[in-house]
Amino acid sequence: MQIPEFPNLIHYAIPFFIVTVIIEIILTVKIKMDEYAYKDAATSISMGLIGNIGIGLLTKGAVFGIFLIIYNSFHLFEIPFAWWAWILVFFAEDLTYYWFHRISHENRFFWASHIVHHSSQKYNLSTALRQTWTGRFSSFVFWIPLVLIGFHPVMIIMQKSISLIYQYWIHTELIKKMPKWFEAIFNTPSHHRVHHATNPQYLDRNHAGIFIIWDRFFGTFEPEVEKPVYGLVKNIDTFNPVKVAFLEWFGLLKDIFTSKTSFLNKIKYLLKPPGWKHDGTGILSSDMRKEWEQKQKSER
Repeated sequence: MQIPEFPNLIHYAIPFFIVTVIIEIILTVKIKMDEYAYKDAATSISMGLIGNIGIGLLTKGAVFGIFLIIYNSFHLFEIPFAWWAWILVFFAEDLTYYWFHRISHENRFFWASHIVHHSSQKYNLSTALRQTWTGRFSSFVFWIPLVLIGFHPVMIIMQKSISLIYQYWIHTELIKKMPKWFEAIFNTPSHHRVHHATNPQYLDRNHAGIFIIWDRFFGTFEPEVEKPVYGLVKNIDTFNPVKVAFLEWFGLLKDIFTSKTSFLNKIKYLLKPPGWKHDGTGILSSDMRKEWEQKQKSER
């Protein structure tokens, strides 16, 4: 199979990211008359530059190498670089992203990396650039099934970049709603604002990458009704990129090594949802949502 060469789309998109962030700042300040959170944006941008340009270069090569070794060792089908194969990988990769993203909210090990993206209490284009420094070393395992099916690693890496670029524009409050047909099929700013919100009814909802249809099908969709409150259930209140990147990892390791409990419970700190405690004192997002649902029923 002849393998075509493709450019690194993320690097080509960086100038576009910078220009659109500047435009959004101007529109936010001049039109909405709001105070722009410059320190917060600076943290997000610095984390994105280090994550995508520095760490991203290192891990992308390593992940591609792992994918290639697996692909050359075994794959079910010989999928060519044909137009129909790109359509297949477009949907297959997006479905894979949905489950990776959903599990990242339901498993503390993966949440320790993903929390970085949710740590901002603001919601703008710079928030999209607030990327993990550690997640790339483990998240690739979710895409291995695509390699085993027979999608060439080049196709998978390319589609992952397309998905990441698509998700950039949905991090804004300046776009209220897209046309109804678009809202029904695709992930939009409205849908993703819900995902970044800490309102009880919004917690762990709308995990979509490009297509919101996955959330609708698997029962994790929630429409935007109440104004979203952004950030974390317990905010970290720091603009230090290093603290943002590693604070949850520190908390996770602290729970594992200092908790006076069984070895099995220590392992559960890695596997259970964020907020889980071995003594039952933790608060889970699912519990917060159930409490909200019960309150809604009692008020009817």
